[in-house]
Amino acid sequence: MTANTAQGKPTVEVRGLTKIYGDPVTGHIGLKDVSLEVGAGEFVVLLGPSGCGKTTLLRCIAGLERPQAGQVAVGGRTVFCGDTGTWLPPEKRNLSMVFQSYALWPHLNVEENIAFPLKCAGVAKAEIAERVAEVLETVGLADFRRSYVGQLSGGQQQRVALARAIVGRADVVLFDEPLSNLDAKVRETLRHELVRLQREIGFAAVFVTHDQDEAMVLGDRIVVMNKGCVAQQGSGRGIFQDSQSRYVADFVGRTNEVAGTVVAVEGNMARIMTGLGEILGRCAEPLSPGQPATVMFRPHVCAPGADTANRIEGSVERSIFLGTSVDVILRVGDQDLTLSLPDDANYQAGDRISFGVDPERVRVFAANRAAA
Repeated sequence: MTANTAQGKPTVEVRGLTKIYGDPVTGHIGLKDVSLEVGAGEFVVLLGPSGCGKTTLLRCIAGLERPQAGQVAVGGRTVFCGDTGTWLPPEKRNLSMVFQSYALWPHLNVEENIAFPLKCAGVAKAEIAERVAEVLETVGLADFRRSYVGQLSGGQQQRVALARAIVGRADVVLFDEPLSNLDAKVRETLRHELVRLQREIGFAAVFVTHDQDEAMVLGDRIVVMNKGCVAQQGSGRGIFQDSQSRYVADFVGRTNEVAGTVVAVEGNMARIMTGLGEILGRCAEPLSPGQPATVMFRPHVCAPGADTANRIEGSVERSIFLGTSVDVILRVGDQDLTLSLPDDANYQAGDRISFGVDPERVRVFAANRAAA
């Protein structure tokens, strides 16, 4: 089963989208001049905390929210334009949506739930039966076609919701945190299964989540949002290793954060005087001597005994065994730092540790624009 995508062309195009709730002047800004493209067959994840605008953007693409300005196109067709007043309702946008609650009919069995949108669209009975049978095989629910929603596990219900979304063969499927209500093991399994199905079927996906691990597993591209704007977008590796703002660095993965003052700038490297001593790191933005700055480095880049330019020593406050790794909480002066070490690390409270951090793995941000 393949989606009707035109390879090489954006399946979703968003241009200058603005959404304001309430008064146009004093109301809450849901989106502010947001632009985004989703390619055919691409899996894009909208990532951010509650209130950042990710769900608002998804709902604007779906047609469940009406923006004040901008443009949305799906499959090359304009479905919203603030300048011309163009507005197509959700059912005419050639997309499907999987909701957080799944929104399944409890009085219908699995087969009937999946067939429902096709019946509403007036598809012939014979074709409905063929397409439902096909999609049931795709999501692995052929043996549950006569079961009712209340008889299914959470993971099975999620698959029914996905099957209903893809049975219409839409170019685009939108996901509004559909895995958030599942337990950890089921959620992890379904993440990989969802990627497999998306690759197999070929639809473009836009997926909303606040879970960084989920975003890394699912996304060909991750779009980090903040206060109704796109803070940064790119591959999971690129965003994690080269965060362009303190906000992104802090939200995408864990990080140690140290305040200081710029002592010197040498090319793209800066020397920062902190309460931990002088730290050398890569500038994430333009910096000047004397400027307040924030130094950030990930717990996993801290290497005990490593011979690097950045040497830090402290006392172990706590050692936490996590199965595949050990988190060591280290007290350095009046600050706690977290080190993520191999699972065989065995430190006790009060032990002294000296560790190094490669300057290339340290990012330095201007303190006055840190939260941007």
